[in-house]
Amino acid sequence: MPTAAADAGATAQPGTAGPRAPREPAYGPSAGALGRQDPELAAVLAAEERRQAEGLQLVAAENFTSPAVLAALASPLANKYAEGYPDARHHGGCEAADEAERIAVRRACALFGAEHANVQPHSGSSAVLAAYAALLRPGDAVLALGLAYGGHLTHGSPANLSGRCFGFTAYRTDPATGLIDYDQLRDLARRVRPRAVVCGSISYPRHPDYAAFREIADECGACLIVDAAHPIGLVAGGAAPSPVPYADVVCATTHKVLRGPRGGMLLCGAEPAERIDRAVFPFTQSGAQMHSIAAKAVAFGEAAEADFAEYTGRVVMNARALAGALAERGAGIVTGGTDTHLIVADPAPLRLDGRAAKARLAAAGIVLDSCALPYGDGRRGLRLGTAAVTTQGMGPGEMDHIAELCALALAEGPHPEAAGRLRGRVRELATAFPRFPGIRADMPPP
Repeated sequence: MPTAAADAGATAQPGTAGPRAPREPAYGPSAGALGRQDPELAAVLAAEERRQAEGLQLVAAENFTSPAVLAALASPLANKYAEGYPDARHHGGCEAADEAERIAVRRACALFGAEHANVQPHSGSSAVLAAYAALLRPGDAVLALGLAYGGHLTHGSPANLSGRCFGFTAYRTDPATGLIDYDQLRDLARRVRPRAVVCGSISYPRHPDYAAFREIADECGACLIVDAAHPIGLVAGGAAPSPVPYADVVCATTHKVLRGPRGGMLLCGAEPAERIDRAVFPFTQSGAQMHSIAAKAVAFGEAAEADFAEYTGRVVMNARALAGALAERGAGIVTGGTDTHLIVADPAPLRLDGRAAKARLAAAGIVLDSCALPYGDGRRGLRLGTAAVTTQGMGPGEMDHIAELCALALAEGPHPEAAGRLRGRVRELATAFPRFPGIRADMPPP
C-alpha cells in the first residue's frame, strides 16, 4: 500500500488512468503512525494534549503556537544539517535551508526595525551567552538586576556559566515601589565601571526605561545588553516600547507572547553584527535547527499582521484585569499592577507562600510558576501571565472568573475532593475556549 508521502505526489503510477490530484505535503508522521509505532510515547503526548486543553495555562513564559508554526516544526527541514550561515554552510544540500533562514532574518529585521538579526540561537539563554561572548572577555565587570529582584540565571547566577566567567554586580528595585531604582543603578555604574549593563528580568511587570539605561551605560563607557525575552512579543505588536534603538544587542526568545517555536534570537546594529554571528556559530553552538528557524519565520510573518497587534493589546488588557481581580480577592500585587503580560502576586495576605499556593492551584488544573519576591526575605510569590489564555480568546470577564477560581483553590486547601470539584470548573472554562480559534476539535491536525 502506498505511504502518505508517496500519495502526496501528482505523478501517474504505472497502470493508472492518469495523474492523481495533488495533496497537501506530508510534513511529518501522523498521530496514527506514532500510535502504531510507539504507543507508550503516544500515550504520553495524548496526556499532554489533554492537560493543555483542559487546564488554565498561566505560565508567563508559555503560549500556544499556530498550526502553521507547528507544521513548520514538523517539516523536512528537521532532517537537515546546516552548520554555518546561508551561502557558507559546511554541509551540502542547504539551498532550502538557506532560503528559510534568509526569510526569517529579513522578517525579524523588518518586524523589529533592526539592522541585523541572528535567528540561530537554540534558546534565550543561548542568545544571552552569545551576546556576552561577542562583547565581553572573561572577568569583565557586568551590572545586572539581582536574582532576588527578578534577574535571570544568565544574569550572573553562580550556578550558571555567566556567574563563573564574569564579575556581576547586582542592582535592585526600590523597596517602596518595586520599580527599578535608577539612582542606585547609576551610582553602582559610576563605582564599578562595568564593561556591560544588562537590562532584563523574568518577573518585572513594568516597562524598563531604555533611554535611562542607555544614558547610564554611556556615562561609564559600557555596552547595553537588553534581555527582552519576555516583552519582545509585545514589542512586535506595538504594545511595549522597543529596546532596539537603545541597545547594543537585544537578546530574546521566539516563544512566549511572540507565539513562535521555543528558541532564541539576537537583534543588533551593523557594527557588532559580525561578532554576534561568530559568537553564535562557531563559538557557542554548532548546527542550526532549521525546522525551528523555518517556524520562527512563520511566527515573524504572523506577528507582522494587524491582528497580532490587536492580540498583544488584549494580552495587556487581560493582565491588568487579572491583576485587579486577584487584588480584590486578597492577593498582593508587586508594583501594584502590570504594564505587560506578566503579573507577580504575593499570596502572603492569604497566609500562603508561593510554593504551597502553586501546588494548590496545580491540583485544580491552574498552572503557573512561583518566583522570588523582592525584599521578601526568601519568600516566594506567584508569577503568571495572560498570553496563552488570550490566544484562546478569553477576555476581561474570563479574567475575573480565573481570579475567582484561583481564590477558591487557595482557600480550599490541599483537599482532593475540593480540588476535584474545582478542576471540573476549570475544565469547563478552558474547553469553552479552544487553543486554536476557528479550528474545530474534530478536524485532523494540520
